[in-house]
Amino acid sequence: MEVLMNIFTFFTNNILTKPEFFVGLIVLIGYILLGKPWYDSFSGFIKATVGYMILNVGAGGLVVTFRPILAGLNGRFALNAAVIDPYFGLNAVHLALENIGIVTSFTLMALLVGFFWNIILVALRKITKLRVLFITGHIMVQQATTATWILFFVAPMFRNSTGAILVGLLVGTYWAVFSNLTVEATQNLTENSGFALGHQQMLGVWVADKLAPKLGKPEHGMDNVKLPGWMHMFNDNVVATGTLMLIFFGTVMAILGEDYMRELDKSFAPTLAFPMYILSKSLMFSVYLSILMQGVRMFVSELTESFRGISEKLLPGVMPGIDCAATYGFAPANTVLWGFIIGAIAQFIAVAGLLIFRSPIMIIPGFVPLFFDNATIAVYANKRGGMKAATILPFLCGIVQVLGGAFAVWYFQLYQFGGWHGNIDWSTLWPILGVIIKMSPVTGIIICIAGMLIIPQIQYLRNKANYWGHVEA
Repeated sequence: MEVLMNIFTFFTNNILTKPEFFVGLIVLIGYILLGKPWYDSFSGFIKATVGYMILNVGAGGLVVTFRPILAGLNGRFALNAAVIDPYFGLNAVHLALENIGIVTSFTLMALLVGFFWNIILVALRKITKLRVLFITGHIMVQQATTATWILFFVAPMFRNSTGAILVGLLVGTYWAVFSNLTVEATQNLTENSGFALGHQQMLGVWVADKLAPKLGKPEHGMDNVKLPGWMHMFNDNVVATGTLMLIFFGTVMAILGEDYMRELDKSFAPTLAFPMYILSKSLMFSVYLSILMQGVRMFVSELTESFRGISEKLLPGVMPGIDCAATYGFAPANTVLWGFIIGAIAQFIAVAGLLIFRSPIMIIPGFVPLFFDNATIAVYANKRGGMKAATILPFLCGIVQVLGGAFAVWYFQLYQFGGWHGNIDWSTLWPILGVIIKMSPVTGIIICIAGMLIIPQIQYLRNKANYWGHVEA
């Protein structure tokens, strides 16, 4: 017994509380189970571990850069600012968990449980009517992390391994059910390509697919719309993020003033001119966000590979739920940029509304929801309702992202840490799930999971004849 306790103590102190080693161990075990050579397994372990360490460097840089500006907004205007972006949200949740003394390895435990629960649900597809396995690794990490904070915040009694398991069941059910919702829309868009959406806007895409035909006609699409050439610079993530941060944080710092920023930020060198400080500080967000994303890509690519092999061996023929960017080639090239622009305009209007109506929460748009949510919704909307739908629906999405994000960051108190997930499903569905669970944690979790599992049953009953047409039943 003493030997077992020593092993458990060693694992807890050196693996479970060190998420970089925990994720590396997961990858190592996955590769061993797949029969990979020892050198490939070891390489995967190193890449995953180092990738998570790089993520920590980027997250730390964001905190150092972000904190003085947030403090200035709160101190001078009593505004609690948060960036709605899953990477800023990821950083905010890590800080929030550390603030309550919780190790972030619980989020990885939730990720594992969620993935295997998704496998179980799809393996039982004759009963569950679920056809899609969600395999977009970096999205799974972001969502499992945010969902962990939601449950740990609204139900403090579950701030333990039991809570992590419950989070896994919640997100695993969401992955299976809502990726399944996108099957028909995606097959229609891609002419039966054999994949579904596994991303951040699955509910948003389903709603867009249903509303688009009521708003416009597909023959009046984006094919003949010409956009100015300079707008294509926003296709680059670094340029778009740097520009957004310069507009928003540059404006904020200019309003706060040089003297106040020097007082708040001790790194503001006496010889540095204020305009150059604003430029440097704003672009550093893009620098650290790029570092953070590089770390995520490194360890997630290894996680995805080990998960993909396991899922393909266990579930041949099941449809994969993949990144929304895979759909962009099935629409006119300018549709993606159009959705981004319309969504950005809508978010700016919504932010202005928060200021006009003196909201205590200030929302700063982030690149990922702006681009990927609104571009994706525009692609699906254009297919079913032409340019009119591809304009109206991303506009509505942009408004909801800001207003729903403002509610969520306030309700879950992540404004203290400067970020919220921000994507459309996480500004609509997940705040609702959080409210339900907070009212009655155990009953609420059961209601949320059972309610989601009813959705594919309804889908099946409405389309029995063609439901299994794209996968093996």
